[in-house]
Amino acid sequence: MEYLNLVEFYQKLEATSKRLEKTYYISVLLKGTPTDDLEKITLLIQGKVFPSYDARKIGVAARLIIKSLNLATGLSPEKIEAEWKKTGDLGEAAHNLISKKSQATLFSKTLEVKKVFDNLRKLATLEGQGTVDIKVKLIAELLTSAKPLEAKYIVRTIMEDLRVGVGEGSLRDAIVWAFFPKVIGIFFKCAKCKEWMPNSAKCLNCNAELKSKYNDEVKKVSEENVLKIESHFKIKELEDYDFILLPNEDSARECYNYFINLVQEAYDITNDFGIVAKIAKTKGRGGLLDVKLEVGKPIKVMLYPKATDIDDAFETVKRPAAIEYKYDGFRLQIHKADKRIILYTRRLENVTKQFPEIVQYVKENVKADSFIIDSEAVGYDPKTGKYLAFQSISQRIRRKHGIEEMAKKFPVELNIFDIISHEGKTLLKEPFSKRRDILKKIVAEKEKKITLAKQLVTGSNKEAEAFYKQSLAAGEEGVMFKNLKGIYKPGARVGYGMKLKPVMETLDLVIVGAEWGTGKRGGWLSSFTLACFDPDTGSFLEIGKVGTGIKELEQEEGNKKNGEESEANEGVTFEQLTEMIKPLIINEEGREVKATPAIVIEVKYEEIQKSPNYGSGFALRFPRLVRLREDRAPDEISTISEVEELYKKQRGRG
Repeated sequence: MEYLNLVEFYQKLEATSKRLEKTYYISVLLKGTPTDDLEKITLLIQGKVFPSYDARKIGVAARLIIKSLNLATGLSPEKIEAEWKKTGDLGEAAHNLISKKSQATLFSKTLEVKKVFDNLRKLATLEGQGTVDIKVKLIAELLTSAKPLEAKYIVRTIMEDLRVGVGEGSLRDAIVWAFFPKVIGIFFKCAKCKEWMPNSAKCLNCNAELKSKYNDEVKKVSEENVLKIESHFKIKELEDYDFILLPNEDSARECYNYFINLVQEAYDITNDFGIVAKIAKTKGRGGLLDVKLEVGKPIKVMLYPKATDIDDAFETVKRPAAIEYKYDGFRLQIHKADKRIILYTRRLENVTKQFPEIVQYVKENVKADSFIIDSEAVGYDPKTGKYLAFQSISQRIRRKHGIEEMAKKFPVELNIFDIISHEGKTLLKEPFSKRRDILKKIVAEKEKKITLAKQLVTGSNKEAEAFYKQSLAAGEEGVMFKNLKGIYKPGARVGYGMKLKPVMETLDLVIVGAEWGTGKRGGWLSSFTLACFDPDTGSFLEIGKVGTGIKELEQEEGNKKNGEESEANEGVTFEQLTEMIKPLIINEEGREVKATPAIVIEVKYEEIQKSPNYGSGFALRFPRLVRLREDRAPDEISTISEVEELYKKQRGRG
């Protein structure tokens, strides 16, 4: 498949903010994509070359792209930088520069998707001395053959700043639209172009007005390959049908939602829409039903919404419920197969080497040959045994040297609270009470090494309140309420569990920009622009700036050891944030910089206010940085809907 064909779809996606239109365009693209390219295309339209469970990143800074453009166009770095500053978008700059490049392109070829994909993947695998020149040549090879529009999106993909707004929901729905029969009454036939469309005011293909009424559509169905059934429970085979007709609108909606859930569940298990799309196209419904969890391949952890109080928590999860300590540590998903144990963070990063003692605890005290367990590692003071805040031990996640010494100074206790695979059997749809029973049978508890999360099963507010206070007295964050019949939904906040904390609600936000400081902060980035997440579009919406809660200097004593952060320093400095953001800068204009969303921080604030100045429509009053959240991925931060809910609840609103 030619890369230019994909680029044409990028333009369509970028030109609309409407999810329905984006979903339609993606479905058309997927349906027309050759099977061999399907996994690549599915990743590329998300601006990725690796699926979510793969921790590898392209990892190329803007300066390397400038060198590559210099090699591909013959233009000086100064001219390239000037164009970048003028456009504010290195991808747009590449488009303009390739349009007027002076260097001969006798050896340029038509770019294929496979070539672009393979070159970009190679960028992530190159490390060590001498690899910079190789990376520059790999990028320049693509840019030399690229048409201006192709260059724009190649550069944006490398910078991890594609800007086409493809969210997981749109991609999931597009797979259903592309590879499953159209459910009549959910989809409607355009009288003008004869294409089948979702329920919209106008045809997304020819822009003609659509008169979408279920009964009218059912009456005029003339297609021969229609499967007529009473409900989606009657579905057996779908391969020979392009349409499904059900007796009423409610059953049509149920059938469509069945397909959506089928794709979603396959994605929950694989964490890879590319694999899901290929299975849907080649093996259909049966193939998706056969998808199994794979030990050694991490999946997104289940997320829990926030409760306002005990009554609110019980109302969501029902009585009686399991109530557990909410530990102030970091999430670990632990896999074991073939006697090998692997530890993954909630960001799906492999941190097995950083925590050898946890590997040993699991090896000695979890009696099973194969499993995936969900847990929280909590740090404690080796002298007093008192639990420590997450920030005290977060540095261990990044530590590559002196690991044994760090393990002695900052030991951790593993608290296991769920299991999602056991001896080859997937437990995602088993009730929580059964999953907990399995843990009781296979985990031998040892204090300050490995334990099951402390738990109380009750429907009593009084007992729940006492347990809540007990957790806080032990130095934990609060409690978790869990539905005893609840299934495990990777990456979802679906009401099977709630978390309750006593402090004013903080937000987890991602840094998307900053401003170079002046005066005593000269040389550092400051005034960091923050964003929340919109899962529908996959975009980050700005919500304000933060410049307080950040230290100006490292602590005087022992502030650096072996080039790594001191264990005494729990705060974050302007210098540290600056060094973290520098490789992520995608645009610089005057003192303002824009950065790839990657660094997550926890922020407290006095109030959420309505504001037309930010894309979210909200602004934070007196925000203050609480801590880095290195355990959280950018797509796990606070969502726009959560911000809206907090806005409604504050100061008696709603």
